[in-house]
Amino acid sequence: MVKDIILKIEERMSEFLDPFQMKTLHNELINNLIEVDIINNNYSKIETKNYLDAFICAKRVEGCSEKSIKYYKSTIEKMLLTINKEINKIYTDDLRRYLADYYTNSQASKTTVDNIRRILSSFFSWLEEENYIVKSPVRRIHKIKTTKVIKATYSDENIEIIRDNCKDIRDLAIVDLLNSTGMRVGELVKLNISDINFNERECVVWGKGDKQRVVYFDAKAKIHLQEYLMKRMDDNEALFVTLLRPYRRLQISGVEIRLRELGKKLNIDKVHPHKFRRTLATRAIDKGMPIEQVQELLGHEKIDTTLQYAMVNKNNIKNSHRKFIG
Repeated sequence: MVKDIILKIEERMSEFLDPFQMKTLHNELINNLIEVDIINNNYSKIETKNYLDAFICAKRVEGCSEKSIKYYKSTIEKMLLTINKEINKIYTDDLRRYLADYYTNSQASKTTVDNIRRILSSFFSWLEEENYIVKSPVRRIHKIKTTKVIKATYSDENIEIIRDNCKDIRDLAIVDLLNSTGMRVGELVKLNISDINFNERECVVWGKGDKQRVVYFDAKAKIHLQEYLMKRMDDNEALFVTLLRPYRRLQISGVEIRLRELGKKLNIDKVHPHKFRRTLATRAIDKGMPIEQVQELLGHEKIDTTLQYAMVNKNNIKNSHRKFIG
């Protein structure tokens, strides 16, 4: 059908055109096809699946990562399957009931439910902007209030104990790099040897949304990285590889499992790669690094995300109270 052809054309052109150009192409296709009577004014009533496909296509054009796109698609598909109504007949009450039932039946956290609300809001707002629906039914569903949980960080003693008990130089290099850069574990496993600048003690990482940024590591990380690379017997370009042949690039799960096992052995609670990132951010804020610089260091798009780390450790408030108030 013609509507399927239009969507295929848009999908193929999405990698070459920006959002404004895509919208122009979309309008031109519809207007011209209407003029020659190939498609009628009921185009806005395309199948639900095509609405979702078009939305996902738009998100890809905007530069969303494939991981985010997959999460968007599965979340919206689950909602559409559960409510089982045409797009233009889904109302606010339907979505409120869906979110309430999801929260009750899945025992998900309020944060997870609010993430779902946010994705649905993005979907229906896009439908409204594209004139597929009159008004987004999510407009009157407000942000779900979540409980602020103080997330744990590593103490200086924890980090030294972990470092002292790394039996393999690769694991010690990983710990030192995570601890000194605050990079995400996904960024760590993407690194190649060529990305490392030992003279400047820095490296370029690819963050969320394929955005590049420079991170910096300390002298201990430099020494242990060089020692690890000197002992390598393979020609893999990856910075970190598996310990056994055929020495493939280390994956996120490999880092997480290794650290989790180390934590259990040392009786340190919740040893996880992201905890190093949280620890570095908290330490930087406690020592007075400007919040904008911490934001740049961590690669946060919004400063609100960085500000969450300012609330992790309350010792800085206690120390400031003693210093300025007594």
